[in-house]
Amino acid sequence: MFSRRSRERTGTPADLLVVGLGNPGDKYDGTRHNVGADVVDVLSERLGVTLKPSKQAALTAEASRGGSRLALAFPQTFMNDSGRSVRDLIRRYGIEDLTTGLVVVHDELDLEVGTIKVKSGGGLAGHNGLKSIKQHVKDTEFLRIRIGIGRPPGSQSVSDHVLRRPGKKDRVELDIAIERAADAVESIMDRGVDTTMNEFNR
Repeated sequence: MFSRRSRERTGTPADLLVVGLGNPGDKYDGTRHNVGADVVDVLSERLGVTLKPSKQAALTAEASRGGSRLALAFPQTFMNDSGRSVRDLIRRYGIEDLTTGLVVVHDELDLEVGTIKVKSGGGLAGHNGLKSIKQHVKDTEFLRIRIGIGRPPGSQSVSDHVLRRPGKKDRVELDIAIERAADAVESIMDRGVDTTMNEFNR
């Protein structure tokens, strides 16, 4: 667990830090593994803010919503080392309680394509980004918004599946899911976690 000292704020505090996982660079734009980052992009557009490079090895932006301060981030460390950036972002934004202050948005193999689930804590389901966060933050009790990408078909490897751009049918489903995941973040801000879970996990 982070100590209070290790979480000492280095920048403007935030009520909620939303981290969208993915890989940086044009090569990975639109791939299944980047749906979390796509949600952060959608939120930045809705809130009228621009993601910019930061000292925390992430693209970040800050906005206000309903009197609360929201921080958005897309780590630029590549998926397998996301935790290093998340650790520094937690410190920058003074997030004391990960159970209410940190939302990680990520792809999920174990959910059907386009399915959205809001989850508090729990296992890592073999996700390398979540594993890295646990390694660096020493905690898994943060909020997650899981976006289903489905299992790879036939003999296709998991890595090939997640790093490929989906076909037209799946693309449509994922684009809808990305918007819904952004809705879920806004719902957490406006109405809290429990209400959001009840609505989005049905």
